[in-house]
Amino acid sequence: MKRAAEQMGLQGNLPVDIESKMPNLTSTSQFLLLEFSDIRELQILHFFVFLAVYMTALTGNLLIIIAVVLDHHLHTPMYFFLMNLAVLDLGSVSIMVPKAMANSLLNTRSISYSGCVAQVFFFFFLGGSDFAILTIMAHDRYVAICCPLQYETIMHEGACIQMAASAWISGILYGILHTGGTFAITFCSNIINQFFCEVPQIIKLSCSDLYLIEIGILLFSCGLFGGCFIYIVITYVKIFATVLRMPSVHGRKKSLSTCLPHLTVVSLLLFTGIFAYVRPPGNTSSEINVICAVMYAILPPLLNPFIYSMRNKELKTALFKLTDFGPFPQTSTRKILLVKLV
Repeated sequence: MKRAAEQMGLQGNLPVDIESKMPNLTSTSQFLLLEFSDIRELQILHFFVFLAVYMTALTGNLLIIIAVVLDHHLHTPMYFFLMNLAVLDLGSVSIMVPKAMANSLLNTRSISYSGCVAQVFFFFFLGGSDFAILTIMAHDRYVAICCPLQYETIMHEGACIQMAASAWISGILYGILHTGGTFAITFCSNIINQFFCEVPQIIKLSCSDLYLIEIGILLFSCGLFGGCFIYIVITYVKIFATVLRMPSVHGRKKSLSTCLPHLTVVSLLLFTGIFAYVRPPGNTSSEINVICAVMYAILPPLLNPFIYSMRNKELKTALFKLTDFGPFPQTSTRKILLVKLV
């Protein structure tokens, strides 16, 4: 078992006498997460830093959701999928950051077994759905720019709902697959070297060859996401070729203003994930693990609202109306929503 783990680069070189004495913790009731610091002042600092990050991500994504719902100018397929993306980002940042904040504030490291299972399931469910929505958004931009006369026929309301539902359902199945593969293994320890239940760190706790099942699922996932990424790249090659042939400079700018934010979000999600997972096997420091996790799990939900609102005039106008920074009066519906949020 140890030799197989060393070949996969997932377990450290544990001495034989220690490894043989490690208890089987298959029935463990809780896991111990990585502690940011044992100094109380630094724990409080971590709490406030994560609180600021969480509130920023929460506010940004909620504003996009409310703007799309209330502004009839945004009732189009592109903004419908953007709203779905914001909902998914809101969920993904909520499955780990609040728990990390609570642990820092309460000076604890524990997470229940069921809580860890829930984190793994929702992480892959929301992450898989997120990438599926991004792939659909690339298709939407392709149809809008390359086949404008057929856009309303292809991207009608029923088709958009079906595509969004397919993304969510595939995400649920994806989450179930990874959760089952991860927690089918037996554990020789309950100490997770990460501030949330990250699958590669959980696999390191395995004391049976069943962890190879989850490794196979992860490799399959890499191929699946790679295929989606290739589709997005091919789609954008066709989009840019069409945009460059447009005679109007204004038309080119308008088309690019709707494509570049999406392409930036896809690149951010993909490259932070690659940076986190495609690393040389072997032991890495806890600090590097935490930095990698923050990059791929927290940065995309935090930055996506800003990326989409920076170059999108329609969305910026809707947000100005929503936050009273523009010359538009408040609506009674918006007042009710804002009061509920406060």
